Amino acid sequence: MERSFETEIELLRLGAGETFRGEGILAITKALLQSGVSYVGGYQGAPVSHLLDVLVSARDLMGEMGIHVESCANEASAAAMLAASINYPVRGAVTWKSIVGTNVASDALSNLASTGVTGGALIVIGEDFGEGASVIQERTYAYAMKSAMLLVDPRPNLGAMVDMVEHAFALSEASHMPAMMQLRIRACHVQGEFTARDNVKPAHGTNAKFREPADFFYPRLAHPPVIYAQEVNKVSERIPAARAYIREHGLNDRIAGGKPSRLGLVIQGGLYNTVMRQLGEMGLSDENGTPDIDILCLNVTYPLVPEELIAFARDKDRVLVVEEGNPAYMEQQMLRMTVDAGLATRIDGKNYLPEAGEYTGEVLAAGLGRYFLENGGNILDLDAIRRRMERMEKVRAAAGALLEAPLPPRQPTFCTGCPERPVFGAIKLAERTVGKVHVSADIGCHAFGTFAPFNQGNSILGYGLSLASMAAVTPMQERRSLAIMGDGGFWHNGMQTGVASNLYNKGDGVLIIMNNGYTSATGQQVIPSSKHSEIFGTGAKIATTLEAMGVKWLRTVRTYSVETMVATLKEAFTTTQKGLKVIIADGECMLARQRRERSEKAQALKEGRRVEQAKFGVDAEVCTGDHSCIRLSGCPSLGVADNPDPLRKDPIAEVKQDCVACGLCGEMAHAAVLCPSFYRAARIHNAGWFERTLHRIRTRVIGAMAGAA
Repeated sequence: MERSFETEIELLRLGAGETFRGEGILAITKALLQSGVSYVGGYQGAPVSHLLDVLVSARDLMGEMGIHVESCANEASAAAMLAASINYPVRGAVTWKSIVGTNVASDALSNLASTGVTGGALIVIGEDFGEGASVIQERTYAYAMKSAMLLVDPRPNLGAMVDMVEHAFALSEASHMPAMMQLRIRACHVQGEFTARDNVKPAHGTNAKFREPADFFYPRLAHPPVIYAQEVNKVSERIPAARAYIREHGLNDRIAGGKPSRLGLVIQGGLYNTVMRQLGEMGLSDENGTPDIDILCLNVTYPLVPEELIAFARDKDRVLVVEEGNPAYMEQQMLRMTVDAGLATRIDGKNYLPEAGEYTGEVLAAGLGRYFLENGGNILDLDAIRRRMERMEKVRAAAGALLEAPLPPRQPTFCTGCPERPVFGAIKLAERTVGKVHVSADIGCHAFGTFAPFNQGNSILGYGLSLASMAAVTPMQERRSLAIMGDGGFWHNGMQTGVASNLYNKGDGVLIIMNNGYTSATGQQVIPSSKHSEIFGTGAKIATTLEAMGVKWLRTVRTYSVETMVATLKEAFTTTQKGLKVIIADGECMLARQRRERSEKAQALKEGRRVEQAKFGVDAEVCTGDHSCIRLSGCPSLGVADNPDPLRKDPIAEVKQDCVACGLCGEMAHAAVLCPSFYRAARIHNAGWFERTLHRIRTRVIGAMAGAA
């Protein structure tokens, strides 16, 4: 059973005047429908997975409106969808996780930006940047600059975000430039409300099709010789048209300060809320949010509008550019603009704020506080700023004093019962025989195998690139290397860049494909080989695909069968057969499995059918207390407890209540020849007559034996 988005779908149906209440990414989803979009697509990834998930689940509504929806194989195929807006006056939107998704889509994006678009083209990018990020710390801004694409960075306010979606389409059409809208994690999940408008059915879509295809027009191709004219057109026509639209519609917000000041702030729209909160804490804004100093909030960060920036800086002694990340693209551009305009205004930025990292409230408080203290003069309340900074230090010191020692880091790990955990335990056990092997890791849930207690993985180069990234390693190793790849990564990229390339070059090595049935790390979206989807899926089988590609050594092993997995790994590392050896580790994502089985069990109980619920435990009298089970499996439902035996000091292992009865602890103990302290118990609902009779007999026998003792 797939996750239900019934509540979210109902929000998409709201009409003019009704109030939308929810989180940012859902507001963006509603804004797409209000903008008359003809097609949407994308590839899942936090923090924008919900956008595509909800639209896919709302297929009835999409059908009514004539909107085509695709769940794309990867970001490159999503970006290529926007080709529809090159020749036809239709609006299209795609989404993915940046910066890694933008890297995958870059070839299509460069060609799209070169030709330009006729209909509005919008890319909603989940800017996964900062302390809570899960990808490399790069920003989208460089792509906007190099390819001359619009970059929208709206204030994290639902009304402003929705308005900027509609403006982004119009801006794209006015300038013929594709637009990117970057949404930080906080913007995607910010809660709020806005007044909805009616959804707009597209003039052309699945319910109103074009009678004839577009006429052939060579300048719409990204191909010589027109590419040279297209490059000139970017700077001579498209960027000036974009700047004109931005000025005419006032997309950037100039906020007048409440006090006369020779200081000013230029900030990215996405940082607006955090900056304003810090100004309020410093006493530099009133209860209505009116700041003491002038602010220029850029909801469109590329292209910058020289007239706006120069007008803002003209009457200022100093302007601080609050720009997250490195390099300081905006700061450098503004410095050039003010110099060309002959202004003496000092442009500050990274000399007061960190060159790298997320601009959290604490980071901005420190940077802004120092800036105002050094340059505020007699205009700002410097005493209030000092008190704020001193209070922050006191709070930090007080918090530290409450702790006897620094808190231990909470290490990421697999979910309880995850079918991928036993594979990494099996690798450790196999290495006892074959020796240490080079492990090429990959992006996905299985990347948790790089953490303790497994510590398996020498490199992570990109989604589905594990096998490709060990291409030059294997020939220089005395023993075979191992690549770990998820089934999502296999269909995304790994089949071509990894398997096909390895076979083409007659490579040798071992590949484990974690076949859990979903792209689980992004919210359990379906993939071509998913078995339980009611919406998508081709029924494709990874094993059949590998055989068709020419893989000769192929094994499928149930992930929880640790002993079988260890034996298979040993065979793969030691066989004299040359060529790629693939092990498909088969085990459905435990979260998806539990979600499905929970509803199935509930229905069975309702109908009075037999239901068995298993739990595992540890026999305290048998447990030796060496905790090898914990070191080998790392299961979060395994913990330690005080030893009930007064003559033994070592704490014993225990199974916590969140155990999902996957059986790994027992399997691991058996495969590693550990102590037999694990036991399995089952609670049976609606037991049959034979089981009830057997239970009564067992109870009487045990009672009699206990009485005799």
